[in-house]
Amino acid sequence: MPVISASEAPRFTLPGITFTGLAAPSRGARETAAWRIALDPGAPGAPHRVTREEIFIAVAGRAVATLAGERHEIAAGGALVVPADTEFALANPGPEPFDAVVVLPVGGQAAYAGQEPFTPPWAV
Repeated sequence: MPVISASEAPRFTLPGITFTGLAAPSRGARETAAWRIALDPGAPGAPHRVTREEIFIAVAGRAVATLAGERHEIAAGGALVVPADTEFALANPGPEPFDAVVVLPVGGQAAYAGQEPFTPPWAV
């Protein structure tokens, strides 16, 4: 399935954030998973790690990434590269939504402190 339309892409929600699954093994991708995130205004970040490098490409709005304890701002048109096994969180302290496209190699997993790594459902 080489084309995934926005209307057919699966959506997953957590408090303050919506994930829209685009490319993933279940949708025909073999090497790279990609999804969109929509981070609500005021959404706090949830510190976690990923087992593979993850890249966020900002499409609209602004967000703040805390990466290995250091604060970075990301705005539309910019990108954030999160190295593997580095604690990070992405928050939206501003009044406008933040939207980004995110890519992660297939097989990459996420882990919250003290929990086992898991494959996010939007990347399956």
